[in-house]
Amino acid sequence: MIAILGTGKMGEALLSGLLRAGRRPAEVVVTARRPERAALLRERYGVDAVANTEAAAKAAVVVLAVKPQDMGALLEEVGPHIPAGTLVVSMAAGITTGFIEQRIAAEAPVVRVMSNTPVLVDEAMSVISAGAHAGEEHLRLAEELLSPVGKVTRIPESLQDAATALSGSGPAYFYYLVEAMVDAGILLGMPRAAALDMVIQSAVGAAVMLRDSGEHPVLLREAVTSPGGTTIAAIRELERHGVRAAVLEAIEAARNRGRELAGG
Repeated sequence: MIAILGTGKMGEALLSGLLRAGRRPAEVVVTARRPERAALLRERYGVDAVANTEAAAKAAVVVLAVKPQDMGALLEEVGPHIPAGTLVVSMAAGITTGFIEQRIAAEAPVVRVMSNTPVLVDEAMSVISAGAHAGEEHLRLAEELLSPVGKVTRIPESLQDAATALSGSGPAYFYYLVEAMVDAGILLGMPRAAALDMVIQSAVGAAVMLRDSGEHPVLLREAVTSPGGTTIAAIRELERHGVRAAVLEAIEAARNRGRELAGG
């Protein structure tokens, strides 16, 4: 039995991915703060919606999908009810495995996850780290849980704040670039809808080539960059304005802010 505690957008995306991957609704229970939300999940997916303590007590895997600021209260409620050996998977940014382990009465393996919003379209990047009591079998189980909604990779927990900055926030950086490119198209006289179509398809095509070709991004970029051509003129301007350095500093700032939030 898998229990998803706090089934908001991320929790619901995981739920739908599990069901599409072949899990039966009877194998999953969910919890929600509002009764109307619980009723909607029952109707939409055919799963049982129960109280937090009941879900935590009877599940072999407990997924903590609440917001970071709600994690302390949730663990205070369910910590005494999670049996020893239950795998606890946390999807809350900035919450360490140690924080969770200290608030669970029994010795339970904890796996920390940083995912991102493309989980909604089964293209998430989920980064997982093991807590003090989690072993290889627990990491494999977490991978099986998350792989239906995207790619999963393992890192040491010390790098989780960096993963939050790089892939957790990563989609926003690409949306920001798309927004800027569309504005550039409008500046050049392109209708907004046409500019958006061109930029989105360019982004999708580039991402698929990066994923499927196995080529380094430098080689793919060079293949578009003809001597004395239009692309190198644009690259020169990006370099002149320090875009590469700005990206490095922005992601470092996101990492630092993540550490601040985790520290309270």
